[in-house]
Amino acid sequence: MRPLVWNPPVELSAKEEKVAKRIRKAKLFVFLRQIRHELFDAEFQTELATVFKDSSVGLCPVPPAQLALAIILQAYTGVSDDEAMEAIEMDRRWQLVLDCLDCEQPPFGKGTLVRFRALLMSKSFDRRLIEKTICMAQKQGDYNSRSLKVALDSSPLWGAARVEDTYNLLGHALRKTLEVIAQNYQQDLADVAASAGAEIVTGSSLKAALDLDWDDPESRSLALSTILQALNSVESWVEQKTDLDFKTKNQVNKSLKDARQIETQDVEDASDGSPKLRKAVAKDRRISIEDEDMRHGRKSRSQKFDGYKRHVLKDLDLQMVRAVGVTRANTPEASVTIDIESDLNAQQITLENIEELQIDRAYLVSHWVKERIPNMTIVCKAWKVRNGQFFDKNAFVLDWENYLIRCPNGVSLPFAEGTVVHFPKQECQACPIRSQCTESKLGRSISIHPDESLLVELRERQTTESGRAKLRERVSIEHTLAHISQWQGDQARYIGLRKNLFDLRRMAVVHNLHVLARISKTHAGEISHLTSSQSA
Repeated sequence: MRPLVWNPPVELSAKEEKVAKRIRKAKLFVFLRQIRHELFDAEFQTELATVFKDSSVGLCPVPPAQLALAIILQAYTGVSDDEAMEAIEMDRRWQLVLDCLDCEQPPFGKGTLVRFRALLMSKSFDRRLIEKTICMAQKQGDYNSRSLKVALDSSPLWGAARVEDTYNLLGHALRKTLEVIAQNYQQDLADVAASAGAEIVTGSSLKAALDLDWDDPESRSLALSTILQALNSVESWVEQKTDLDFKTKNQVNKSLKDARQIETQDVEDASDGSPKLRKAVAKDRRISIEDEDMRHGRKSRSQKFDGYKRHVLKDLDLQMVRAVGVTRANTPEASVTIDIESDLNAQQITLENIEELQIDRAYLVSHWVKERIPNMTIVCKAWKVRNGQFFDKNAFVLDWENYLIRCPNGVSLPFAEGTVVHFPKQECQACPIRSQCTESKLGRSISIHPDESLLVELRERQTTESGRAKLRERVSIEHTLAHISQWQGDQARYIGLRKNLFDLRRMAVVHNLHVLARISKTHAGEISHLTSSQSA
């Protein structure tokens, strides 16, 4: 059974007016109460209702608009599900928005909220919430969505799960395996571990159970051997168990597969055949058992973090977030543009609609830049060109009409983007300014970037006053990221890419609602001023 359209009162009652006047700082509560009928109009509510099964049995579901409002308030206040249920019961600001002022019981339970959130993610309706706020903003004034100016940037998002070293990762995976089996058999964990030959993983600390000198290389090697022997023993023991149900078997196999993944990435054979830890870090190395999507990442050479990167695309004219993305911390920033483009397509926006794209240098290798149309302007700070004490690339003139490169001494050679130009060593050896150019006996060489024409354009533009002013406009997206960080924090609330994408999307909704509130206030002020002028 699908819910009926929720029709709470539009006008504030006398009691609601009193509550609204007492709200001093958290004005979004008041604004949501005022515009909830527009944000969740009948058409959008009907669309949201499709997340529920159309069945004739069961109780009538809670209106999705009411649940969605609670999810938005969760993002705004940064509370957990339990805290949200408590707030609905005790906080009159929540009750004001959810149309349950002075209620003795919440209109729905925690389980309903959790299930609705999962349904939203399964149908990508968390993205639709962003789109709805944008539609409301576009109705406020003259806006051309066919010629967009957008900015894209990212910031680190630390993972919620625990990061562990190789020993503890292996032990954690083994313990999870045995806990599932112990629960299935309704036996004590220690008894199951003893039967499987893995008693070392049942204690509060794996390293304490091993009781070794961790400063001694031989002791560390012994510890690794002991843990891997326990892994082999558990695998053999599990293979003999034919009475495990399907769900338990899948969970056990998943944990054992995780342990083998850690072994493959972090362990190699020493010269004597014993296992030892790799010195090099494996590509895409796993760092957590609980969250398989977390990775080591870098924001800069010195700034490291563990978890994810959050990406935000902002409409610079509308000042609202158009789309967001979440990637693993070790994933190149440029890869997110594929997912963000998919979100834009859902808004009937393609690359042809983007007139100006302001990005960080990490996005220069994205498909948006590679496949850009001629009328798209890329705004980005160019990489600095350095060559020590010798002439850098800027000293060489690129003739784009004839595709010739000319050195400071006037020698010209043909070039193509994505290649390396080698000047003849005879010419270089006889060059009167050779000491300022190169010390190589083979002559000077110049690497031409695959998108050298764009890099030249960026370098030339930032030498002008207007170009530098345009680069400073990127402060807007940085402020937006800061605002979202203020509500979301720098640590992920959830485990896994999809749930953290949901969290970032609802933070984008909160940001957009604040912008919408400013637009509405300005618009109301203009109407009031116009009315006063006409009366005069």
